[in-house]
Amino acid sequence: MNEICCLGHITLDKIVTPKSVTYLPGGTAYYFAHGISHLDNYKHFELVTSLAESEMKAVEDIRSRGIKVKVIPSKQTVYFENTYGINQDNRTQRVLAKADPFRVEDLQDIESRIFHLGSLLSDDFSLDVIKYLSGKGILSVDVQGYLREVRGEKVFAVDWPDKKEAMKYIDILKVNEYEMDVLTGYSDPIEAAKQLGKWGVKEVLVTLGSLGSIIYVNDQLYKIPAYPRKKIVDATGCGDTYATGYLYMRNKGASYEEAGCFAAAMSTLNQENSGPFQGTEQEVWNLIKESNCKPERL
Repeated sequence: MNEICCLGHITLDKIVTPKSVTYLPGGTAYYFAHGISHLDNYKHFELVTSLAESEMKAVEDIRSRGIKVKVIPSKQTVYFENTYGINQDNRTQRVLAKADPFRVEDLQDIESRIFHLGSLLSDDFSLDVIKYLSGKGILSVDVQGYLREVRGEKVFAVDWPDKKEAMKYIDILKVNEYEMDVLTGYSDPIEAAKQLGKWGVKEVLVTLGSLGSIIYVNDQLYKIPAYPRKKIVDATGCGDTYATGYLYMRNKGASYEEAGCFAAAMSTLNQENSGPFQGTEQEVWNLIKESNCKPERL
């Protein structure tokens, strides 16, 4: 059986920064699969994705790294345009095409200890899918897609109508500072994390960009540092890389603090290149050891 299974659409991404315009495959599924393939123990990982036949090269590239991939055919591939300013924590998006949503009937043959839903748009994974997978293993969700409504080509932040019911089934939830505010109404990350915990989430991960991250578990708060960056090339996929590192370490039995620090350091290294994480597990540990940044219990 798989230890970790990531589900999500592979996308076409147009990344616009003040210095360049780059076209790359993307999406949580893509960043997660490539990221975990650079770590030491990933043999029991599977990716479940959905995209058009015309974009199958992205899947073959992942398979060439020895990763199992289940493809659910779709008429179209999700097409994102991400535009960044000088501050890489801020971006604007357009959606130029959408893929078909995932359905329970497509997932009957998937088995794993941990399932991670990499939602990109609000209809990617229904409440029925959340309930179904929560009965098969530990369920981790990146909330970003549930809070994205597409009007025309523009993406707008919206609330998640099913959030309170869904939280009852979610073991691990990752949100950023904007998403936590939309979900809970709290701009303070500590208050937002506590509210999400009250709704039923067991492990709440709040990423705060250059300010680090917070993990809330069993009424305990952990402040995880943001590790120093040598350079910033592209912040796309950093949240997905954080989730990759965190779930990888938690699956190995690491503490919340250790998993959070590994995830944060892995995300820092990811920003030094365009595309998914390209480093090694040892480089992540080296960055943690070289830095004076330490986690805190609040």
